[in-house]
Amino acid sequence: MLSEIKIIVASHKGRDVVFLEFARNDKIISKIREKFQVFWSATRKMWYIHKENFKLHEFSENLTGIAKITLNSNDYKNSEKKHIFPNKNNSETCEEIPENSINKKIEEFRKWLESKRYSNNTIKSYIDSVKQFLFYYKDKDFKLLSNEDVLDYINKKIVKKGLSFSYQNQLVNGLKLYFGHVEKTLIQIDKLERPRRQHKLPNVLSKEEVKAILEAPKNLKHRAMLSLIYACGLRRSELLNLKISDVDSKRHMLVIRNSKGYKDRQVPISDKTIQMLREYYKAYKPKTWLFEGQKSGEKYSEESLSKVLKHSLSKANIRKPVSLHWLRHSYATHLLEAGTDLRFIQELLGHKSSKTTEIYTHVSQKSLQKIKSPFDEL
Repeated sequence: MLSEIKIIVASHKGRDVVFLEFARNDKIISKIREKFQVFWSATRKMWYIHKENFKLHEFSENLTGIAKITLNSNDYKNSEKKHIFPNKNNSETCEEIPENSINKKIEEFRKWLESKRYSNNTIKSYIDSVKQFLFYYKDKDFKLLSNEDVLDYINKKIVKKGLSFSYQNQLVNGLKLYFGHVEKTLIQIDKLERPRRQHKLPNVLSKEEVKAILEAPKNLKHRAMLSLIYACGLRRSELLNLKISDVDSKRHMLVIRNSKGYKDRQVPISDKTIQMLREYYKAYKPKTWLFEGQKSGEKYSEESLSKVLKHSLSKANIRKPVSLHWLRHSYATHLLEAGTDLRFIQELLGHKSSKTTEIYTHVSQKSLQKIKSPFDEL
């Protein structure tokens, strides 16, 4: 019985190649090394020929009586034009991986992430990035994807397009999980490297700018939402997930539940903040969530909250590209400038590591202004 050689078109080291997959056979190896310019891939454990040098009819003729040639690739679409087949009589067609097959794999990945209790935002991020990666290689057998394919994708679709460090990091995290638990391939997930950490300073507003933003909305609910983000250093999701019962006015505490990393924490709230929330409650009488949308019992939407900030910036005549997270950064920085211990700020913000909180020391005006330039001593 003849041995079988599977012809697989793929990308390897930045070039299109044809892999030759077969059980070890010294006779085949001797023949292909004699007749063709073949190379050995240590990562894929297969021999390969550069695509531009491969002719199927020539390969088949030389292996006649030694091996049976079969096609096992989704890359042969329009292959006649790519000169793999010299004429249509020798061609075979292979369908590309259908879209519903990729969607099925993605849905399997989603269910796995949900079973591990990843947050909705994290699931969405991983699903989106991994789905784009899979569709990019939809003309290729997924089982043959390698670390080189990941590197090629990152260079062409992320680095070349100038996408952010965080997006690249998100992609690598998603691929590690997907190829570690859903799809088994040649990819060695322990060797997938995240980008070098980007050291960006947090964006901070002055107290005067914060005051102008918070006083801009005429709507009491809008003013209360923005004010509470700054007053307690909240993330957007933390504000929108607050329930009425999370406000403990007697203890002057705001309870933040299931925050990032599924952690609960408490943040002190002042009499001024409590008074503002009481006025808001009397006017709107929310039923479940502290801040509800137009329909009673429904959470206020993220999109609407972003629009509230946008309108406030316009009214306050602030032209900086301020996001809601700037208010959280400003809260932390202003606490530090007021002399609050960094360890307390870490606790208030819900940071897992003190290193995350330490970044605010780099933007604290109070600390920086103490430094005298040697120019002043001349």
